[in-house]
Amino acid sequence: MSRRNELLRYLGARLALAPLMLWLIASLVFLLLRVAPGDPIDALLGPKAPAAVRAALRQQLGLDQPLTVQYGHFISNLLHGDLGLSQASQEPVAGIIRQSLPASLELGVTALLLAAVVGLAVGFSGIARPEGKLDLAGRLYGIGTYALPPFWAAMLVQLVFAVWLGWLPVGGRFPPSLLPPTGTGFYLLDSLRAGNWSQLQGTVRHLTLPAATLGLLLSGIFDNALRLNLRRALASDYVEAARSRGLGEARVVLRHALPNALLPVLTITGITVASLIGGALLIEVTFSWPGIAFRLQEAISQRDYPVVQGIVVVVAALVVMVTVLVDLLVALLDPRIRF
Repeated sequence: MSRRNELLRYLGARLALAPLMLWLIASLVFLLLRVAPGDPIDALLGPKAPAAVRAALRQQLGLDQPLTVQYGHFISNLLHGDLGLSQASQEPVAGIIRQSLPASLELGVTALLLAAVVGLAVGFSGIARPEGKLDLAGRLYGIGTYALPPFWAAMLVQLVFAVWLGWLPVGGRFPPSLLPPTGTGFYLLDSLRAGNWSQLQGTVRHLTLPAATLGLLLSGIFDNALRLNLRRALASDYVEAARSRGLGEARVVLRHALPNALLPVLTITGITVASLIGGALLIEVTFSWPGIAFRLQEAISQRDYPVVQGIVVVVAALVVMVTVLVDLLVALLDPRIRF
């Protein structure tokens, strides 16, 4: 079987598993919401509302039906692309996600790029002198940034750069004194397309602290991954063979060891996308960033079942898509992989 056919078969298998994974995630979040403490009626009306009003609202929202019926309606609507209405605001859940997702993607992509650049630079810096001071400092950096609690790091950054120094705003996505950019929902792109430098400056100032905090916390993953894989590559037979042919050390590292060490890092990038969800939740809440993680936290506190279910399913679909694309890219770049 040719490599092309093997690759197509692997891609088909991954794509076939994606709906099953999404169904399991959707079913799990549906069940966990129903067994978790708290009543959405209490969140909407308060515990002292009249019984007749509570019963009428429960019937209106369909919460008086058996769980099997509720689950059947949820899965049926999901298959038809209907995420339902928010119980708190009666807004379409799809609209809430469309409003919130660009903010999270803008923050997440910026943080991921920063994490990759900083982490790979730190991981590569100590390769000239293994076990030296620079290598030790890189190790400590990787361990420290990975181990820091995101909420504590975010509050510390706010305290230093926003409160004490006053260089950057403490939170929010855009200055309240300006009209936000319109268009795609990605403020950086929209302000650049409009050529409005005041909007661009306001966007960059508000994006800097949360993106830098999340990016530096994730950079330890790239640092440790590159450091470990680059050492393995430098100790491999093909690198020793390149050295025996008289090639310079710089060429051996850059042309032979580094490309092979970067392939596992590419795989880790896909896993890091999933880590962004948990990290972004704490970062968005701390910085009052109006993204999808912030909206998820609000929906959980309000027991807004449709919003929580819709956000989790959409985010899970994005994570599955990214991991499949990363695996496919690794398979294309590495001829040693066979499926």
